[in-house]
Order: sequence, then C-alpha cells, then structure tokens
Amino acid sequence: MNRNKITIAVQATTAAMVLGLASQASAIELNPGSIDAELYGYARMNAVYDIDEDIGISTQAGSFDKVNTGAAEDDEITGHFDADAVQSRLGVKVTSEQGVKVVVEGDFRGNGGGDLRLRHAYGEYNGVLLGQTWSNFNSFVGNTSVLDFDALAGNAGLQGRVTQARYTTGPLSVSLEDNNTSILDPDPAVDDDEIATKNSLPTLTARFENSSGPLSLSAAALLHQVEYDVGVADDQAIGYAVFGAAKFAVTDTVSLQGAIAYSDGANAYLYRSGDNFGAADAYVKGNGDLETISGYGATLGIGVDVGPGSVNAGYGWVTNDWDDAEDDLGTAVVGEEHETNSNAMVNYMWSPVKNVTMGVEYAYFMVDKQNGDDGDASRIMFAGQYNF
Repeated sequence: MNRNKITIAVQATTAAMVLGLASQASAIELNPGSIDAELYGYARMNAVYDIDEDIGISTQAGSFDKVNTGAAEDDEITGHFDADAVQSRLGVKVTSEQGVKVVVEGDFRGNGGGDLRLRHAYGEYNGVLLGQTWSNFNSFVGNTSVLDFDALAGNAGLQGRVTQARYTTGPLSVSLEDNNTSILDPDPAVDDDEIATKNSLPTLTARFENSSGPLSLSAAALLHQVEYDVGVADDQAIGYAVFGAAKFAVTDTVSLQGAIAYSDGANAYLYRSGDNFGAADAYVKGNGDLETISGYGATLGIGVDVGPGSVNAGYGWVTNDWDDAEDDLGTAVVGEEHETNSNAMVNYMWSPVKNVTMGVEYAYFMVDKQNGDDGDASRIMFAGQYNF
C-alpha cells in the first residue's frame, strides 16, 4: 500500500483532532509538541463472475461455506455477477516526538458489508504494543499476492486482528491475546452452532521473524486454554499451534514463498480450516470430557514480474482430523464438517499509473466433507484500487 506521509508540526491539541477527538479536546489537558501524522487508505472496487454457484461474500471474497457439495453439486444455478466497494479503507497514524505511535484504521466490511469496521486501534512505545492489530501468531512472509481478500487456505497463522499486549525486541515478539476458541456442539439438533466456551486465560504467543539477503523467514507458536462450562458439566484442555513461513527471491523478478502449519486444539488459528475460517478446537464427548481436534495445512506460491506488473500463482490447503469425533459423536453430528478446504489462484496485477493498481484473477475452490461429499467452484475477479 502506498502511503504519502503528511508531516505537520502542530500543537498536541491538533493531534486530538486528527484522531477524531476534537469535541473532547477542550476537556483534556495536553502538552504542546510536534507530531508526524500520516493519513492513508484506498478506494477499491471488487467485481466477480462466479462461473459455477455464487460463493461470494463481502469484498467478493470466495467462501468455502457456499461451495455446493453432494447432490446440490448437480443442480447448481450457474453464472453470477456481483461487485462492491466495501474493502475501501481509511486510517491515520500519529507519531509523537517522544516516539509514541498511535494507529486507528477501519474499512467497510462490517456486518456483511457497508458498515464501518474497526481493523486496527493500538498504541506502541519502546516495543510495547497495546490494542487491536494483527495477531502475533500471524505472518505475511509466505503469502502469495492475490486479489481475493480472504486469500489462500493454509496461510500462516490467524490472518486476523485481535486485542493484545505485545512486546517486541529485534526479530522476537511475544504477546498475550484475547482467546479465540470454539467447541463443536455435540447435539446439533438442538443448536447447530458451537456450545458456549469459557475463556479463563489469554492466549500466549511467540514469533521470530527476520530476513537475510534473498531469504525471509517467520516461525511462531501459541498455547491457549480450551474450556467449557454449562453448569452441570465442564472440562478444559490445552491447545497449541505452530507455523513456519518463508519467501525466497530467486532473482530480482522471481520469488517463491509458502507456509506450513499444524494445530492440536487450536484450529481457530489454522487459517480457513472450518466452514470458511477456523474449525472447532475440540468437541465434548458423551461423558462430558473435552477432546481436542488436530489439523494441518500449507501454501505454496510463485511471483514473477512481467511488464508493468506481476503474475502470481498460489495453492493452499488445510485439513482436519474428524475421525475420533465421528466415532464418538456419530456421522449425523460430524458428517457435514469440512475435512479439507483447498483453493488455487492465478492473477496478473499491474499499475497503470502511480498509486493505482489493477488486477484480474482466476480462482478455484474445492471442499471435501467428512461424510465423503465434495464440491468445487470457479470464479473470475477484477479489482481496481486507488491509493492515497
């Protein structure tokens, strides 16, 4: 993203106005000083033609949950066009002369599209970060550049933002984060969603990320508590996850990148492992015991500079082991769970003029369910983005 910095020397009261607090400025004591303020963002249109069934959601990203499987695969209504601009983004970053940084950023993907959604809201000083931003169990090092906003299954880590307290020193960062857990409902006939989880402790993460010459590397691990309590029954377990990601610049114009991840009891952090995002971390057996579910995934991609832009191609997949859950709970409960999600994308992105990016992408989505049903879908996307 191109960001044209607007550097201004102002009194600290003006900083409050930049952050949208002008109405409160007169009620807050502020010391004068100079700041650097950066206003950034973009306007973006995403348009898609779904060749098979309509699998688009907000930002026109493809959803695994909307891919037809089994008998529904034979009676698809084909050919769907849609477009939106809800990925458009606006953010502000303010840095004081003492080195305190504050970032607030949003887009319009909220509530399915159109409402303002908070993406980032955090402060940082001397390596200490407090607020909401990308999970520390997350990396973009091995990601292939794609137009689909939700990208490839199996990308490294959560690929999402959470509230956290993080400390970074050099290439190492550790954090305590808002727990992200889910437990499979043992009785979907009563409630087809997950049972209520109980979060007693934050998630602990650690990440190492560095680069040397043509090689960039990232590796991370997390531990979290998976727990439920419904009054008459309760149990808990420890879930964990790890990933490694890398990018290698083969030449000045060619790069190879990818990631690999494993989870046991932390599938919410295994990217796009469930109906569309994280799968359940665990399930409750008939005797009330909590059993964790394992999963793993990977991505592989290539980028090649061609003309005024680049050709990018990537493949990602993620799979979960539902066999024990099916043995304990039965096919009626587990059969519709996504055993494997995979997708492949190839695109050409180019910049006709500074601060403008265009792209065309073909994507193929595949779903295999625990009961043996499978399905696939193809789509073509166009995107135009104007940065400032």
